[in-house]
Amino acid sequence: MNAAQRNTRRGLLAAIAAGLTGLFARSAAGRPRAQEESAPEPEREDQRRAKWGMAIDLDLCTGCGACVVACRSENNVPVNGRDEESHGANLEWMSLLPRSKQADGHSDQPVELLPVPCFHCDNPPCVKVCPVNATYQSEEGIVAQIWDRCIGCRYCTVACPYSRRSFNWKHNEWPETYRSLLNPDVALRPEGVVEKCTLCHHRLRKVRQTANLEEREMNDGELQHMTACAQSCPAKAIVFGDLNDPDARVSRMTRSPRASRMHEHLGTEPKVSYLAKDRSI
Repeated sequence: MNAAQRNTRRGLLAAIAAGLTGLFARSAAGRPRAQEESAPEPEREDQRRAKWGMAIDLDLCTGCGACVVACRSENNVPVNGRDEESHGANLEWMSLLPRSKQADGHSDQPVELLPVPCFHCDNPPCVKVCPVNATYQSEEGIVAQIWDRCIGCRYCTVACPYSRRSFNWKHNEWPETYRSLLNPDVALRPEGVVEKCTLCHHRLRKVRQTANLEEREMNDGELQHMTACAQSCPAKAIVFGDLNDPDARVSRMTRSPRASRMHEHLGTEPKVSYLAKDRSI
């Protein structure tokens, strides 16, 4: 390339650079200052992120156990039988556990029965100890479990202070008469994995899809009894909803003077609250 060609090339590049500079300057001049500085847009109300939780009113709960049966049926939780159950191998996502009304455990009054699901803690110890990220916390606060990733080390079972995880010790065989009753929306878990309550996230997904198709937001009325346990409760003692929505019923219940959470001193910040029976509080 001779000197004349090099000069021509430099002149062409300089003209292109000058043109691009003028173009960018005109574009910047036509933009508002907020866009020019790339300032983030304020979060709109419809972009508010939900935080799913549950409240259980013990004044309404009769201890009938319908929530336990409904959870087992909805989530394809197998019944292992008395032999396995006596050795601690019974799988249970929702339990009905007795609690003495006296701190020392001695009382003439009958014990109180508590429906106990997974508490989906805001500070979950189980998530911190999983070596393969098989258990994780979603953006909406649900502590979920990826069964195909679980290696069965059971660190999460040990870390959970509420004993809300079950280990699947054997391959579950379903009789042919039962297979037609299995829920197709919930996968069957393989042998050697940990399983737990999911707050019926498959049902939540259906409610969200329906709302999107109808071009609207999910409303609290369709969420309150969305989970299988809440839907089956004859006394409507179990309420599900968005804890970040101050107007949601579950949010109002958790602000009640009767509300408390199990083992709050542990710092796990459970998202399931219990309302005491004593309405004089």
